[in-house]
Amino acid sequence: MGNRCTPSRRTPVVKSHGKKQRAKNRSRRSGAAHASAAANTLHQHEPLPDMAILEGLPHHAGRELDTELAARLVAACRGRCLPCQRTLARKLRTEQRPTLVALAAAVYGTLPSPGFVASATTQAWAPLARAGKTDPAAAAEALAAVEAMDDASASDLLEDTLDHWAAGGANPDEIADMIKVVRDAPPRQRPADPMDAFRNAGVQVITLDELTAPDGIDLYHLSPNYGVTLVKTNTPDGQPMPMLVLYPETEDAGIEDLEARTDWEHWGLHGMPDMDPNWRVRARISDRSLRGLVHVGPDGENDHELWRAAETVSLPANWWDLLDRAQHVLVAGPVQKPEDPGALKDAGDAGELLAVVARVEFH
Repeated sequence: MGNRCTPSRRTPVVKSHGKKQRAKNRSRRSGAAHASAAANTLHQHEPLPDMAILEGLPHHAGRELDTELAARLVAACRGRCLPCQRTLARKLRTEQRPTLVALAAAVYGTLPSPGFVASATTQAWAPLARAGKTDPAAAAEALAAVEAMDDASASDLLEDTLDHWAAGGANPDEIADMIKVVRDAPPRQRPADPMDAFRNAGVQVITLDELTAPDGIDLYHLSPNYGVTLVKTNTPDGQPMPMLVLYPETEDAGIEDLEARTDWEHWGLHGMPDMDPNWRVRARISDRSLRGLVHVGPDGENDHELWRAAETVSLPANWWDLLDRAQHVLVAGPVQKPEDPGALKDAGDAGELLAVVARVEFH
């Protein structure tokens, strides 16, 4: 129905089978270019979050914390500044393990489970964080475990932790309300670019993405476009989840286009697809509407825009409330006629369904 949100009453249930694979889903936080970053110097990211909450946690066993360092690191993550993240994270891992423990305990001491997207290191450490809330011995063990980690393991724990802190106002109460995304399928490989053969032969190839649009030209209208249908689904552990099903809006939109422009995995409705925080579903709070589906590049700008709302349509109250609670959306497509019974399943069974879990970006 045009280039807009199309509500649907269908409620597919994501199927679960076998053991869930605990593959790492490292944070893909990236930052815009800054002159100071290019000069390899740190700069201030504001606002700095209040890290006083860390002082009250038992997991650092009374050891001195560098809350300013923690605040600067979280602010750099929220500001998508990769150079500052790397420098500050290295300092935290090498000089301030108690602060790392406090940052991680503020997240994993509250969550009932670290979620299957967490690394093996975090999976093993999280029970100590939970037990340490009420057991001083467990809290001390949680600290000792982190201090004994090699740099790779400490990096895994910190990356998982920063995913949560970067997602929003990270205090334990809010983090506990976040939906954990589970996955049960191996990541797909990006298909080979058909232009690579020309490049390897020495032929210069310029793609649409590499062109600079003249003033007044909107590249969105020169690219394949999609419409979206609203759906509700459930994660394998029974959590409700908002979902968008893409359908082709232009003739050149379809499976080949999505394979070329995304890293989404082929999905057969088993488990959950990967979460990629750089894919954003944009929502406007004032009128409770969806505005678009975009991929944010390293410079903080949109490098892919699959769907843009052509008009304002306020979402049903229950769907908006679910969106607000989940903070993530399962996006799948393309499906020619998503309103047809069985169309989504048929696309998955045919191997022609791609999917990702995107973040919600409220404005």
